[in-house]
Amino acid sequence: MRAPRPVLAVATVAVVFLTLPVIGLAQRTPWSSLGDLLGRQSVVQPLVLSLTVSVAAALVIVVLGTPLAWTLARVDIPGRRIIRALVLLPMVLPPVVGGTALLFALGRRGLVGQWLDRWFGLTLPFTTAGAVVAAVFVALPFYVIAVEGALESGSDELEQMAGTLGAGPLQVLRRITLPRLLPAMGAGVALAWARALGEFGATITFAGNLPGRTQTLPLATFLALESDPEEAIALSLVMLTVSLAVLIPMRDRWLPGRRPSR
Repeated sequence: MRAPRPVLAVATVAVVFLTLPVIGLAQRTPWSSLGDLLGRQSVVQPLVLSLTVSVAAALVIVVLGTPLAWTLARVDIPGRRIIRALVLLPMVLPPVVGGTALLFALGRRGLVGQWLDRWFGLTLPFTTAGAVVAAVFVALPFYVIAVEGALESGSDELEQMAGTLGAGPLQVLRRITLPRLLPAMGAGVALAWARALGEFGATITFAGNLPGRTQTLPLATFLALESDPEEAIALSLVMLTVSLAVLIPMRDRWLPGRRPSR
């Protein structure tokens, strides 16, 4: 299909706007010393921690978000609109506010955290587990939106037919619902993982900025901006490269109705 020129012009402006920061970053990159910068422990350590936290968060999000999305889409429960609004709340909350709320809820003196500490000796703030919790809190809505949208737009006739033919609820879920949901689940995981990888505000507020424990790539980049700008650029390039390396293949594989890129 041939697009009208005004549409192409506006699209070009949008692409330029989105790519200019990347071009600026590449222009300021110290390419001659980049290898040494990338080999520093202060770069490798946040990278490993960021991948660990974001992957762990993505796994938790799939476990929690899939039943939640199915319930919101298929079960007529009282107050469903209010529940949906609460689920989406982390998307509109400033991340620092989200981190503060997590402290009041799960901190050592928090609403639930005090009992976790008293009964199980479990402390979440300023730990790697706390960084995972912060990432799950801010990224879970992205997954729920993707999966719930697929469930609402798709027909449930096959599931009803399987039920009338004697298939149990778990059989229907395993053999019909989940296979049909895989593209939406993949897209949701990609979005949630990317959001978790780039999380800053909730992490620094709830988990802190402790090297080797909670200092992820965004936090290390922010810290390096004041002390070592070249290292900050290297950290930014690492995050950009990792994100593109994961998201570009997943775009063509998981987005429904998408033709492979040329």
